[in-house]
This record gives sequence, C-alpha cells and structure tokens, in this order.
Amino acid sequence: MTDEIKSLEELNGVAGETVVEVKALPEPVRDALGRAYATGKRKDAVARVWIKAGSGKVVVNGKDQDKYFARPVLQMILRQPFTVAGVEGEFDVFATVKGGGLSGQAGAVKHGISKALQLYTPELRGALKAAGFLTRDSRVVERKKFGRAKARKSFQFSKR
Repeated sequence: MTDEIKSLEELNGVAGETVVEVKALPEPVRDALGRAYATGKRKDAVARVWIKAGSGKVVVNGKDQDKYFARPVLQMILRQPFTVAGVEGEFDVFATVKGGGLSGQAGAVKHGISKALQLYTPELRGALKAAGFLTRDSRVVERKKFGRAKARKSFQFSKR
C-alpha cells in the first residue's frame, strides 16, 4: 500500500489488473442410479425424497400423488418447487412420508423436493432459495400445559 493513486490514469491501470474470483458451483450429488436424495420436514411430518430425470411422475408412499394427496391445494404445493425452478415434467419423484397430517406431509415432501433439486442441479439453488423453499418451517404445535384446557386456554374462572 505504499503506492498511492493520484490520477485517473493510474486508477484505470490498476482497475485493469484486478482479478475477480468466480465461485464455482458445487458438483451435483447423485447415487449410482442417478438419483438425488433429500429429507424434508414440516410440523411432525418427515419425508424421504428421491428424484431422477424422467417424465414428471410423483409417487408418495407407493401411491400416485393424485390418490395420496386428493385435495388440489396439496397437489399444487408439491408442484411449486418445479414451477419456480422452471423444470416442470422433467423429474420423477419417489417419496416416503411419516408423521403429521396431510398438510404437514405435503409441506415435508415440498421441502424434500426442493433440497433434492438443489443437489441434482446446483444452478437451481438461487431460484429455490429466493422462493424460500430450502428453509425448514420450524413452527410446530405448542404442547399442552398442566392446569390449562389446552396449550394456552384456561378453564372458566368461578369465584364461588
């Protein structure tokens, strides 16, 4: 830092010499069968998700997505990561889910799909992260306390 830049020409000369480091994307993580694996969680539900290149077929606990998640809203939740990443119909999904209810299970599969997509093609990480799909939603049901009707609700007060 002994050389001080005192003119615009010196600044341009120095600016031409700077080296900008470009971060390399991580390598795709796939198993011997060409699948990417990730675990998704939501409420009490835990989903194990495998994705591979295919035709867009989604199987959850051995059933087709339309049979397992009958409500259209839950099916839409499962499609969100593919829509945001712009890869609809390009991946087959095989998932096993345990715990929680259908809504929590749909959220867990969505989280797992997002994480697996990011591992399969690291370029998709930016879009998935911006949409908030890689962050685990940590909200869970509050436990019931003793002396209370539910977690916070009290029994009716009676003075006499």
